[in-house]
Amino acid sequence: MLKNQSPLNNENRNLSEVFKELQEIRNQSQNHSKVLHTHNIQNNKKSTKNIQSSFLKNIVKLGVPNILLILTVLILGIATFSPKNNIFIESYAKEEPISENVEYEINRHRLNVQNIISENSGMDRVKEQVEEERDVEFEIVYNNNPSLPKGEEIIIQEGALGKDKVNVVKTYENGTFIEEIILKKENIQAPIEKKIDVGTSEFLAKHKVHIGDTMYLNSDYTLKKSYDTNSEDIAEVKKYIDVKLLELPSEDWCKVSFDGIEGYIQSKSLTSSYSTPSIVEKNRIQRILLTVNIEMQLNKVSGLTLNDYKNIFSNLSSDTNNIFKDNYKTFYNVEKKYNINGIFLASIAIHESNWGTSQIAQDKKNLFGYGAYDDTPYESSYEFESYAEGIETVAKSLVKYYINPPGTKIYDGETASSWYYNGPTLSGVNTRYASDKDWHKKVYSYMELLYNKLI
Repeated sequence: MLKNQSPLNNENRNLSEVFKELQEIRNQSQNHSKVLHTHNIQNNKKSTKNIQSSFLKNIVKLGVPNILLILTVLILGIATFSPKNNIFIESYAKEEPISENVEYEINRHRLNVQNIISENSGMDRVKEQVEEERDVEFEIVYNNNPSLPKGEEIIIQEGALGKDKVNVVKTYENGTFIEEIILKKENIQAPIEKKIDVGTSEFLAKHKVHIGDTMYLNSDYTLKKSYDTNSEDIAEVKKYIDVKLLELPSEDWCKVSFDGIEGYIQSKSLTSSYSTPSIVEKNRIQRILLTVNIEMQLNKVSGLTLNDYKNIFSNLSSDTNNIFKDNYKTFYNVEKKYNINGIFLASIAIHESNWGTSQIAQDKKNLFGYGAYDDTPYESSYEFESYAEGIETVAKSLVKYYINPPGTKIYDGETASSWYYNGPTLSGVNTRYASDKDWHKKVYSYMELLYNKLI
């Protein structure tokens, strides 16, 4: 065995022995400190230096390996017996008296130095001052709009975020943001508010319509100059006719446009396709009927459908032989093919053949007396193989010679010669077609009869 070898040099000692040796060293230091309190300040400083020097010499004698071991044990002791949150906070220069009766409990559990150091090294609280731009939220403004259906919303103006420049101090603990203090804030771009209109009209909501939509009259009505029942009359509007909704000055009145004529009508006199689905078809028929008059143009199609023709020529009490009922498709097809009003053509046939009961109509299938002269009507009239042939022949003749001005393009690449043209109306055709000056009035009465079958 080597002489003067320090007991601390034995690497096989257990942890309890090391603690005891450390305690003896600390006790020596504390005893010196107590003695020094009885001397003056100068001697105290000198003695302290001597003690510290002596202590350091003793430490040096221990050797590097033992010094490292002692430091490790000291760290373990601090970590074990000191409050966790106060580690490394107290100044090492400040020494607290250690009771002589301090007892140490032997820690028989293995300590992980690395874990202890890691846990206590991450307790830092960090502050940083930064300057940054931040978004500023915009406000949403709601406004009641009586011109929108109740409950409906429409965006009038989109909102836009603003910008603030802020100088702020942020605090982080263990890498996690804790709080911030705004030192200065400067608005560099104002936000733009979002504007939303909210509908309040129960009338519009009920009929599922908006301003600018089409509505329909549910009764005949006279448009007014202002929304007052005593206001000046502007125009008569028939039931089922469509109008354009322009304004809603109140829940009881609407401003509308009827074929370019603007006026006011009470809300209760209007309906919509949502509220009254059948109104659309009734409106179509009513629009057709509005074009029916004695001066209407006959070189235009009627706008009627094949089903309309079927309804018109069904259940005609005067059509005892069902001639017109059986030929409704012929009148419809001729109208489309030759651009002539089919109801006008049928009305001539009814008038000239007395509903198909004349001798010429029955014997020669000629409903128009086509080709007949006043002195020899039967003999001079044309004979056809079918009623359809006679209907088409007369239609072509009227288109070519009576109802179109010269040069009008007609069927089969031809143009109208217009030998007997005096205008595309009943009275114009009457001039050269019939010797009876009231012929056009009689024909028109049948046209009204047939058209009214649509109602």
